[in-house]
Amino acid sequence: MQSLRALTLLAVLAFTVLALTLRVSAQDSLMAAAQAQFEPIPATPPALPGNTATPAKVELGTMLYFDPRLSASHAISCSTCHNVGLGGGDAQETSIGHRWQRGGRNAPTVLNAIFNTAQFWDGRAKDLEEQAGGPLVNPVEMASPPEHVVEQLIAIPGYVAAFKAAFPDESQPVRLANAQKAIAVFEATLITPDAPFDRYLRGDGSALNSDQKQGLRLFMDKGCSACHSGINLGGSMYSPFGVIENPGAELLPPGDKGRFSVTKTVSDEYVFKVPTLRNIALTAPYFHSGRSWDLRQAAAVMGSSQLGEWLSADETEKIVQFLESLTGEQPKILHPIMPPSVAATPRPEQ
Repeated sequence: MQSLRALTLLAVLAFTVLALTLRVSAQDSLMAAAQAQFEPIPATPPALPGNTATPAKVELGTMLYFDPRLSASHAISCSTCHNVGLGGGDAQETSIGHRWQRGGRNAPTVLNAIFNTAQFWDGRAKDLEEQAGGPLVNPVEMASPPEHVVEQLIAIPGYVAAFKAAFPDESQPVRLANAQKAIAVFEATLITPDAPFDRYLRGDGSALNSDQKQGLRLFMDKGCSACHSGINLGGSMYSPFGVIENPGAELLPPGDKGRFSVTKTVSDEYVFKVPTLRNIALTAPYFHSGRSWDLRQAAAVMGSSQLGEWLSADETEKIVQFLESLTGEQPKILHPIMPPSVAATPRPEQ
């Protein structure tokens, strides 16, 4: 009898060890699969090609990013639509611009934008430097003609000195191109490392809880990671919105044909840059139209429209739990004190 009891205990112990081994193996397999498709955000931002970051240039870029005097009305800055405290967006369906005009698309987050292959929903800017100049001169956004931007900056003595410090090798450093370079250097610093998912990718299996791991598995198995992969879980390719099923005119306004406006290629109609999912829990509303305010709804729409997957409530919840693990350490920016206007500084447009 005692030997039978001992054998039973040994069998139970062996089964427990086997179950634990299989569980650990499954977790290792999930981590390995994730490491093959995604990358953690680095602790420091990458260098911008041809645009060396210096303390003086970052300081200048920070001031320009927050300065509303670069707009015709002196009321709108880069920060207005890309608020670092709101996940790099503005919590609006579409942004309010010059003379209360509404932009055509939701403002994408500036956080981690350095890792995108191109900028804007349609990819019309190749990098942060080119992107920085767009809103400045756009009549719906900041509405400042290029010559006015330079006129404004030259007429603020503190900016003349700041440009000379940032671009010491140039005889006339106050130029729109240099303003764009400085803003881009600052924006490149707006990264969000050390999210729970980053720690998981670096080998910390406890960084995600059980539901988040199940959500990660669903995210990969359902096919979400076919587009939302790499360091930014997006931002590296273009895709039609409505690959399998049209999401409807509310989410996909028929008048906005996406990348077609850039390429004039018929196959690019309703094609958009795949957005990053980094910090997605902070950046409602969602999609280029900004019409979805619920991350669970957005995840369900992506499943049906892009993958032909009608996710259950439990599957949707677990995927959202995983998406919440993508919120990283937010940038801590000291709001700059900008150089004052003087009597000769151009006045705001009335």
